[in-house]
Amino acid sequence: MNKFMGLREQEKTAFFIDGANLYKAARNLGFDIDYKSLLAKAQDGCQLIRASYYTAIQEDRDQDYSPLRPLVDWLDYNGYTMVTKITREFTDAQGRKRYKGSTDVELVVDMMLLADKLDHLVLFSGNGDFRRLIEAIQSKGVRVTIVSTVKSSPPMASDDLRRQADSFIDLADLENVIGRRGGAPRKPKPAADYDDDFEDEYEDDFEDVD
Repeated sequence: MNKFMGLREQEKTAFFIDGANLYKAARNLGFDIDYKSLLAKAQDGCQLIRASYYTAIQEDRDQDYSPLRPLVDWLDYNGYTMVTKITREFTDAQGRKRYKGSTDVELVVDMMLLADKLDHLVLFSGNGDFRRLIEAIQSKGVRVTIVSTVKSSPPMASDDLRRQADSFIDLADLENVIGRRGGAPRKPKPAADYDDDFEDEYEDDFEDVD
């Protein structure tokens, strides 16, 4: 067995990354993901069929630009399958412009469509809403690994999701392996007011617009 995330060389494997959820988990632990290293280690450790990244993107109609776009473009050109959706713009009760969106449905559909071709599926998300999905994938004989964290406060990984998975890997234990080095160290942030849907998920970059 490969030491990296329990990957096995002979297994057909796919990575499914809930972008907003993984971003929050890593941010709350105080580091960034080195996606180049993650992909390279996955390709070395198994028969990687696909690595898919799901995220909603805020496109400001006034600026026609999203701060998330550079990451999305880099991933798209460097081996990841990108599934994106433009967020819905709305005005809250205080009259502020806000954004909301989710790619959960797309992730669920793609996992079900690919499951019959896999031996192992790795889901980067702690969203408990995926528990029934994982159960359905396992019924097809597919081994499922969940990557999230219980070492943030509050924990980012649902207990139901952890119990359903064949194995759980805490993202904090991967920091020295796929953590991005060279940048200014971040102070871990508490995962307060957690919301699985995108709504100012990338609050370091996205701000309310008066």
